[in-house]
Amino acid sequence: MGRIRALTESDAGAVAALFQRVFRRKATPPPAALLADICAVYIDDEACDPELPSLVHVEDDGALSGFIGRHVLAMTLGERPLRMALCSSIMVDAERTGPLSGAKLLKAALEGPQDLSFTDTASDVSLRMWRGLGGLALPQHSLDWVRIVDPAMALLDGAECRLSFLSHLKPLARMAGRRVRSRVQTDPLRWAAFPNDQKAVTTRTIEPEEFADIFGTCTRHFSLRPAWPAEETARLARQAMTKPAYGEAVIVGMFDRRQTAIGASFYHVRPGSTARVLQLLALPGQEGPVLDAVLVDAAARGASLVRGRMQPAFMNAMLGRRLALVNTGSSIVHSRDEALLEKARSGAFLNGLAGEQWSRMIGGAS
Repeated sequence: MGRIRALTESDAGAVAALFQRVFRRKATPPPAALLADICAVYIDDEACDPELPSLVHVEDDGALSGFIGRHVLAMTLGERPLRMALCSSIMVDAERTGPLSGAKLLKAALEGPQDLSFTDTASDVSLRMWRGLGGLALPQHSLDWVRIVDPAMALLDGAECRLSFLSHLKPLARMAGRRVRSRVQTDPLRWAAFPNDQKAVTTRTIEPEEFADIFGTCTRHFSLRPAWPAEETARLARQAMTKPAYGEAVIVGMFDRRQTAIGASFYHVRPGSTARVLQLLALPGQEGPVLDAVLVDAAARGASLVRGRMQPAFMNAMLGRRLALVNTGSSIVHSRDEALLEKARSGAFLNGLAGEQWSRMIGGAS
């Protein structure tokens, strides 16, 4: 039968080994860097709360056979302070435990003292478990938007993930991309749908502290939103910068003619590869110029493709901008308060930093 209990520091090695087997499908011992990340993220991080710890499933013989991560993020509904449990990384050892262990772990995680629970990385299996326990899937939050900048390089970069020897073809693909672009466009902004919008927008690289100020300004109009002081937002941003698998961290502010901030973007990029947008921010009515600005900026840094998680406020601005939408993981909220569920459906700022993407478990090199 087994039992569920709080994660302790002594469990870190077993959790790292489980992560290695379940998510990486490797029978080798976990590297030391993975063990360090498990400790840093699920035991030592400031978002860990002893009242809402990560949980493990332990067999009768003492073997650890399951895990679910939990962090606590402060949120607000109007003036009402809330605690949101961010649930992540459900994993079970199918050879050691029963088929319902994952659902038991999730059920225990949702029954804590939090006001609401959230995930933005649910697989199809996790989606079914959340729904079975009363979770509400958020369709618009569950989409990734994709914009191809260089078709040849984007195709080759995707294929290289499976066939590493194809990296030798990148110089040829880069040359082909330049030739195609030189023939079909004289304006470097032609591929952006509304390049004229960019004339009123300037961009520059900013530090996490300035990004945190813009974050607060651009999220305050949402009914359900993060309730973090600027120092906490900057801490999360700094923590999210180190993702070696995704490339260099780029934080860019967007400003109007008066140099007033209208938005910001936070993404990682490797030249010739994908720019992964972790957070996109815009004042109401400025979503189009901000979206164009991040596409132009990422393209100038050599991105072959730009992708990010949907913020419903940007949905209207995405029309006509030649973007594709795909579902690779679901965003789901759970609460015993029906009013909270309704606000999550209709007026919530979720995903990005208000989700799991700040974690070094995503995009890390361990």
